[in-house]
Amino acid sequence: MEIVRDRAKARYASPHMRESKPDLVRIDDTGTAHAVSRSASQQLRARKGTFRLMPSPQHIIFLRYVGEDGKRDEHDGAILKLGGEIVTRGALCDIVALISHAGWRGELVVFEGEIVRSIFFDGSNVVGAHSNAEGERLGEILYQFGALTQEQVAQCMKVEGKRLGDAAVELGLITREKLFALMSKQTEEITYKTLLVGDGMYYFLDRFDESRLAARTNLRANALLMEGVRRMDEINYFRERIPSDEHIPVKTAKKGEPAEPLRKVYAAIDGEQSMTELARRCEMAIFDLTQAVFQLCQSGHVQIRPPKPTDPVAIVETFNTAMRMIFRTVGQVAKEKVEDLRSTLMSFASSSGVYDALFIFAGPEPDGSVKTDRVVTNIAGLAGDDAITSLAQWLYEYAAFALFAATSLVDKETEQALTRQISELISPLQQTKNNEEAGPTSHLSIFE
Repeated sequence: MEIVRDRAKARYASPHMRESKPDLVRIDDTGTAHAVSRSASQQLRARKGTFRLMPSPQHIIFLRYVGEDGKRDEHDGAILKLGGEIVTRGALCDIVALISHAGWRGELVVFEGEIVRSIFFDGSNVVGAHSNAEGERLGEILYQFGALTQEQVAQCMKVEGKRLGDAAVELGLITREKLFALMSKQTEEITYKTLLVGDGMYYFLDRFDESRLAARTNLRANALLMEGVRRMDEINYFRERIPSDEHIPVKTAKKGEPAEPLRKVYAAIDGEQSMTELARRCEMAIFDLTQAVFQLCQSGHVQIRPPKPTDPVAIVETFNTAMRMIFRTVGQVAKEKVEDLRSTLMSFASSSGVYDALFIFAGPEPDGSVKTDRVVTNIAGLAGDDAITSLAQWLYEYAAFALFAATSLVDKETEQALTRQISELISPLQQTKNNEEAGPTSHLSIFE
């Protein structure tokens, strides 16, 4: 549990322990630029050299590397054809459409925080893609689609002087034909994820180094764009039934098998594997698997169970979802009774002797939720090695009491619907406790 505490301290350190103004540069009255933070300083040092100050609007500074001669030469880097800020999801669809329609050759680089993705265009085709995002690198794609085990991926990475895919072929772990097909699938998945970016920066450069392409694909950019747009529309619809890739599909008691296209997925469902794990077992892209499971939900063959939280962050976020739902429901049915619910919960928290310490500097907020980072930090200090078990137990009991209190404030129909939704949502917190050592308390009988 030392790992839990260390991660909590590192990820959720108080503001004075972290850089409050990352990536900022200040220009003083003399025109001298000063890096405000360590991050900005590191980035500037990595760009040591001579740059030309390009004409730009007053609120934007554009520097272009030109070398010591002060002139833009062939070896000074690719020419920037397009560039700008991404502020809405789907904004890149227009950029990809423009590149495809113009038939340009070059590299679209998209920055989303620390994640960097590149899509390589040649004419109206996408010929390759790179990504440093978790789950999008080749080894992870080969594992996700069931081509290699994690041990085999690690084995390939140890082969010196070889790209991972070439090493896998050389070791006899995969055929070159299947490798090529999965590298094409990797390009597709990176492109779809790029189109989903809603906050970041993009740049289109007029050329790229062919040696960066481990394999040259030939995918129509317009076809990828249309499929990406379709996925954006449908995934929101799917999320109403399957909230995340970590949720677990479970077969219902319904008799009979589903239609032929869905039988492979249906047969693989064991009630234990998450959507991510099931996708690997079925050798399918997670979107395609989600689409299939959604259809099984619609037909009544499958229901979705929340994932079992395995770390403090996931436990608190599950709790927050439940509390927001409880407060929202009471507010919709009887807005004037929300304060009654809040007062009841304050009394419950104070009487237990636990929640005042657990929620210190964490809330609760007006919607019933708490600040995840503060609770994770607090539990590390309160429970020590028993942090996950204690946090799950305490938040489960608090949410259960909140539901118990809320049901007295709403009508019978709303009570039944809310009880069903919340019991399904927070049941994984109860499963997280050590073999139910604490046992159910009296106010949890509403779930029976």
